[in-house]
Amino acid sequence: MKISIVSPVYKAENILDELVKRVVAEVSKITEDFELILVEDGSPDEVWQKIEKQSQEDLRVKGIKLSRNFGQHYAITAGLDHAKGDWIVVMDCDLQDRPEEIVTLYQKALEGYDIVLARRANRQDSFNKKMSSKLFYKAFSYLSGMEQDGTIGNFGIYANRVIEEVKKLKEPMRAFPPMIKWVGFKSTSIDVEHALRFEGKTSYNFSKLINLALDIALAYSDKPLKLTVKLGFFLSLFSIVFAAISILRYYLGNITMSGYTSLIVSIWFLSGLIIFILGIVGLYISKIFDGVKSRPLYIVSHKTF
Repeated sequence: MKISIVSPVYKAENILDELVKRVVAEVSKITEDFELILVEDGSPDEVWQKIEKQSQEDLRVKGIKLSRNFGQHYAITAGLDHAKGDWIVVMDCDLQDRPEEIVTLYQKALEGYDIVLARRANRQDSFNKKMSSKLFYKAFSYLSGMEQDGTIGNFGIYANRVIEEVKKLKEPMRAFPPMIKWVGFKSTSIDVEHALRFEGKTSYNFSKLINLALDIALAYSDKPLKLTVKLGFFLSLFSIVFAAISILRYYLGNITMSGYTSLIVSIWFLSGLIIFILGIVGLYISKIFDGVKSRPLYIVSHKTF
């Protein structure tokens, strides 16, 4: 039985040694047959040199360097594509996902689950991070039509057969949690301790989170288009009612001259609505355009194995 641990690495030069030490110590309690796959996602610091050094000292530590910054979920994809374990653990590199919880996740998986997700019951984040994350998951759940628990991220343990199905999903917009949700299989979640950041701060700000929610919604759902159809229907219904009232008022003699203000407001409102709907359609077309180009999801620059 082999375990693979996949961790995307970005701006973690001062964290990496501690991450490797703790992961190796904890996973060794389960088995000596494991691999720690560290995917350097175009990090601007010197973290790749540290990954190379760790790989030389312990052959179970494997490094993958991407040619540029593709993004966290693309880095996870790169790691999964190279993972050989019977069980695969996905975790962030900032040590908020505590390596000490891997044993707990594995023990739960042995009860007959293909997926065991780590639920951060008490998140150790700033108030702004908690609020922006909460808004992100609400926007994501609403726009995508997929209910996503905001206390659950990438951290979890996954059976090899689950990851094999995830690897078949080749859409250019990558988001690991919804992909795991889509493939199904028997899953559960357990409460884990969420740690403070070992160093630095998150690279996800509110704007990036909202953009990510919109990208995921466009990639995994047609709900935004359905919302525009509903909006158009209600506006059409409103216009019919308004027209009927206007005609009735005209014949009753209450309207003697058409109003300039109502005309201008109607023009501006409907023009804005048309542009808004065209924008949504345009976003879907851009996603189709990205997909038909069939570019690779990531490019590997160097590997240590």
